[in-house]
Amino acid sequence: MTAAAPRMRMPAWRRLLSLAAASVALACSAAAQTDSRAQAAIRAALTQWMGAFNAGDAEKACALFAPDLIAQVRGQHERGYAAQCDLLKRSLSDATRTYSYTLDIKEILVAGELAVVRLTWTLKVRLKDTGNEATTDEYGLDVFRRQDGGSWKIARYMSYDSAP
Repeated sequence: MTAAAPRMRMPAWRRLLSLAAASVALACSAAAQTDSRAQAAIRAALTQWMGAFNAGDAEKACALFAPDLIAQVRGQHERGYAAQCDLLKRSLSDATRTYSYTLDIKEILVAGELAVVRLTWTLKVRLKDTGNEATTDEYGLDVFRRQDGGSWKIARYMSYDSAP
C-alpha cells in the first residue's frame, strides 16, 4: 500500500484568480442569456409589427415606435412619431392599394438598453383595380431602446431602397 501524496493548498492569489475567472465567465453567460432574451423580444416585436401592418391595423403598427422616434428614409424629410403614424394611417386606409411587408432580419446587436437591427423589408404594393403589383426591397437599420416596463421600441431608424 502506498501513502497518498500530501495535498498542497492553492496559494491565495491563485484562489482569487480562479474566483475572478469564474465570476467573469458567469457574468458573460448571464449577459449572453440577457442578449438572447432581448433579441427574441425584438424579433417578436418586428414580427408583430409586420402582422399589424399586413392586417391594416395602423394603431398596432404605431405601437412599435418610441414616442421620441426619429425616422430617416432616403429621399424624404426626417419624421417623428406623429408623422410616422399619420403616414401609416393614410397608407393603410388607401382604398386604391393594398400594402404588405415581409421581413428578413440580418442581425440584432444588443448593448444594455439599446439594440441595433440590420434588416431588409420587402414591400409589395398591389393596385386594387388592376391587380398590378410592384415590389421594393427596403434596407434598414433600426435602433431599439428598452422602455420602462421592459418592452423594446424603435427610437431611430434609417431606411433606403435598393436603387444603385
